[in-house]
Amino acid sequence: MRTRMEIVRYIEPGAQSPRVGLRRDGKVLPLPWASVAELLRESRDELRERLTAAGDAEVDADAVTFLPPVDGRTEVWAAGVTYERSRTGRVEESSEASVYEKVYDAERPEIFLKSVAWRVVTDGEPVALRSDSTVDVPEPELAVVANRFGEIVGYTVCNDMSSRSIEGENPLYVPQAKIFSGCCALATGIRPAWEVPDAGDLAISVRVRRGEEVVFSGDTSTARLHRTLDELVAALFAPTDFPDGAILATGTGIVPELSFSLAEGDRVEIEIAEVGTLTNPVVRGREPMSWLVDALDRPDARRKAQL
Repeated sequence: MRTRMEIVRYIEPGAQSPRVGLRRDGKVLPLPWASVAELLRESRDELRERLTAAGDAEVDADAVTFLPPVDGRTEVWAAGVTYERSRTGRVEESSEASVYEKVYDAERPEIFLKSVAWRVVTDGEPVALRSDSTVDVPEPELAVVANRFGEIVGYTVCNDMSSRSIEGENPLYVPQAKIFSGCCALATGIRPAWEVPDAGDLAISVRVRRGEEVVFSGDTSTARLHRTLDELVAALFAPTDFPDGAILATGTGIVPELSFSLAEGDRVEIEIAEVGTLTNPVVRGREPMSWLVDALDRPDARRKAQL
């Protein structure tokens, strides 16, 4: 059986600073980089060689707290309307439906900034609903991890939280519908790109639990993407430098009917084959996410939600 390998960011009990490691077989192997941002300054070939040559001093994965696998100047961006179902869903909700029909087939994809590193949450931590939003959904997405050269070096799971009511009111409100405290979650691990046999054909599933009941579920595959991963990354990097790399969520192919909305207390569970899982409880408003400000300078103070 092939050993599953993931790049992780973590902090040990009593430590003041996070570390970067390689998680496999329930152990974490510390790596020589001080941050994920520093790791993403390496070329793909250099990174693969250094990970292969990593030592064998390990710590127990159960003894550490895993942090979002993004830090420093690395940013999280997102692509929109990259699946046919996403186009259909946006047309249904929007007062300006033609905008979404046009961008689906346009040469230029929709790409927008999703989050700076310190606002990202990870597995077990809450995602949020805006207090002024009435229709809110999770968006399960494959996230591509690119180094500073624009090379795809890894993949992770993203929940691109979205307010359908705000975006539907006016497409110019997209930043407000997409960017807020608790809007972006990433799985704890980054799967090296060479460990994933075919990123163009990965099963994606989402389940929303309300108590013991599954109130929404959906499935899709990256094979249904309208654009290739390389095309999306190339569009992101074409006008902009990313000295510490970037993470690009590649859009969702699972959009609930407009009658569905997330509620406070729900639990969102996402799984992407060969990549990982991501589970987050749902809160409402800004205040339940205020701990992120404290965690900015004190990662050891990160609060883990009880699932």
